[in-house]
Amino acid sequence: MNKRILLVDDDIDILSALKMLLISEDYAVSLCQTPQSALSAITKENFDLVLMDLNYSLDTTSGEEGLQLIASIRKLDEDLPIVVMTGWATIEVAVSTMQNGANDFIQKPWENDRLIAIIRNQIKLARSQKKSQKLSQQNKLLQQQVNSELNGEIIAESPAMQQVMAIIDQVAKSDASVLLTGENGTGKSMFARYIHDNSSRRTAPQISVNMGAVTESLFESEMFGHVKGAFTDAKSTRIGRFELADNGSLFLDEIANTPYSQQGKLLRVLEDSEFEKVGGNKTQSVNIRLISATNANLTDVVARNLFRKDLLYRINTIAIEIPSLRNRVEDIIPLANSFLAKTAIKYTNKHGDTKLTINTEAQQALKAYSWPGNIRELNHVMERAQILSQHNEITVECLGLPAIDLSSNQPSGLDPSSIEKQTPTDELPTLASLELDIIDKRLSYFNGNAIKTAKSLGLSRSAFYRRLEK
Repeated sequence: MNKRILLVDDDIDILSALKMLLISEDYAVSLCQTPQSALSAITKENFDLVLMDLNYSLDTTSGEEGLQLIASIRKLDEDLPIVVMTGWATIEVAVSTMQNGANDFIQKPWENDRLIAIIRNQIKLARSQKKSQKLSQQNKLLQQQVNSELNGEIIAESPAMQQVMAIIDQVAKSDASVLLTGENGTGKSMFARYIHDNSSRRTAPQISVNMGAVTESLFESEMFGHVKGAFTDAKSTRIGRFELADNGSLFLDEIANTPYSQQGKLLRVLEDSEFEKVGGNKTQSVNIRLISATNANLTDVVARNLFRKDLLYRINTIAIEIPSLRNRVEDIIPLANSFLAKTAIKYTNKHGDTKLTINTEAQQALKAYSWPGNIRELNHVMERAQILSQHNEITVECLGLPAIDLSSNQPSGLDPSSIEKQTPTDELPTLASLELDIIDKRLSYFNGNAIKTAKSLGLSRSAFYRRLEK
């Protein structure tokens, strides 16, 4: 695509000569004869560079109109390269233009080769700086994603997971929008990453957004970006998540928590692939592959008028439910061993290179537990077990799981009725007492840290505190 240059000069002969020169160098050119028309063009179109005169009809020698135009352009776009040209060139004028925000200065009459070289260098420099800023934000976000995603790998030895992986492998090759559903802690972010890594967009970034953490007031700035000065704290231009994910994948986690007032704006961008930065007037195009995730029943959320039906239709071209851990028992031990292998690096001083083993009784306990926190909880349990293990062996005591009768060798999460057959009804604990016991033990394990406790249980902070109050 040809680079676009805006020429601003009140002399039509100058404009014609420059236009012919720049077109011969494969630039697309737009012409303006007044500062006002130039500002109007910049608010409506995207340019790669402005080449402008310093003097206009009101004053042909002082350059005040040109300096005011530079300042006005900078308020609209702080990164747009500006090259100034004038026949009244002095050191003082050159310094003044630079102080007001120009990138370079050339005297009339110009030398064609020098002018073209300046234009090429300024466009190249501006693009390099923008790319550097974009990469910096991408790297920061990607590092956060690496630190927050489950420390595990995709294991599918169970029939339930083999069926899901067959669908995911097929869907990954397409560009269709994917909605991942399932309980908290089932690894939806990990599967989103797998879909991206096995798609045609794998060489571009996947940008993740926790929609539950995006406040209503900052939604547009976070998702679409903002220009400098758009609001009080906008000290510099910000690139939004959609722009960062351009040509890659955008993962919207906890999408059911998107503020209702902002869902229409999200839908518009998803449908039109266009957006504007907060405080900006330029429309930008974007090309992303959408992956969403939620642990909520979106049909119910729509029925309660908390989620737009048209947005649901837009995001769930392919809906995939990730099974809970209690419904994929065959994967529990392989996952546990995988977590042990990955956390072993942290504790090499304790165990050296010796591989930890999970004894038979501990394996039975792992398979019998119901895993309300799913894979995330298993990850935490295995790290704890690694810390507490002795003699290179993981025992039941190391796991710290609720006491379970292992004699039946029946996973409790799969057949709760088996407990009733073994225990008189009046001796069974209530749900409230079970929750209290689990929360108490988990709080103790995390030394009273409520945030870590809530995360290990697959609960949001607000849901955890509601249970504490209860």
